[in-house]
Amino acid sequence: MLKNVAAVLLDGVHPFELGVVCEVFGIDRSDEGLPTYDFAVASAEGPTLGTHVGGLSVSTPYGLERLEEADLIAVPAGADYVVRDYPPELLDALRRAAERGARVLSVCSGVFVLGAAGLLDGRRCSVHWKQARELALRCPRAVIEPDVLYVDEDPVITSAGTAAGIDACLHIVRKEQGTEVANKIARRMVVPPHRDGGQAQYIERPLPKDPCDTVGEVLVWMEQHLDEEVTVEQLAERAHMSPRTFARRFQQETGTTPYRWVLRQRVLLAQRLLEGTDETVDAVAGRTGFGTAAALRHQFVRALGTTPNAYRRTFRGPEAA
Repeated sequence: MLKNVAAVLLDGVHPFELGVVCEVFGIDRSDEGLPTYDFAVASAEGPTLGTHVGGLSVSTPYGLERLEEADLIAVPAGADYVVRDYPPELLDALRRAAERGARVLSVCSGVFVLGAAGLLDGRRCSVHWKQARELALRCPRAVIEPDVLYVDEDPVITSAGTAAGIDACLHIVRKEQGTEVANKIARRMVVPPHRDGGQAQYIERPLPKDPCDTVGEVLVWMEQHLDEEVTVEQLAERAHMSPRTFARRFQQETGTTPYRWVLRQRVLLAQRLLEGTDETVDAVAGRTGFGTAAALRHQFVRALGTTPNAYRRTFRGPEAA
């Protein structure tokens, strides 16, 4: 049973990510019939820590010894967590916690601390999409899932960006105390108890700006004709190559197949149209080459984990859907 929770901090901690953990586990809501947690903030680097917000610091009387009794240890994000070194005593404490069955949670870049402790080796994990490549370099044995909001690989739970930390915390509450408790806490926080989709819908994937060596001109043409159905043979003819050579060059220079490249660009175009225009989903489907709203919805859900209407509501407000 989850009773004892500690958030462990390093110098440069991000106040918002720390606040996420404090809001879910650190507030006494017993007057509403909700469970309370023995919650504390512990420091890995002295009693007073700086934050990335100018002039704001955090003080706590608790050190790493506070982690030894915790059922859940949360590691919020912090400045330069991606590249800095971590106190060996902290890494040892996190490893001991996982070995004795305590859960360890990271919020955003806190995942790099867990990686340094070796807790991501052989495990699936989530990370902010902008930091996925760096995490892969620093933790080559981790199984990174950059499109999801959080990953539960008990006893290690990792979350992506800032708001995904809320999702992960509520997930833990739901898992331990049930849906009703998680929903009540979410209602008090005025956040959804569970969000559809993953962080793929927030990832910036602009169209390529630099032409490739041999298929660059064809890519430009393809971008301008996403509403048309074309075959590899037609593209190869435009590139003055055989279909086989074109397919091989395309894979080498883009990292994917012509079909998958076009599909991704169509989804990107649909995202821009849903964000920036009032066109109906049917009209967007036509302009992006999907043909029908049903086909657009199918591919949109596969790529982003959410529907076109839900995506539009997220980025333009509920009145836009």
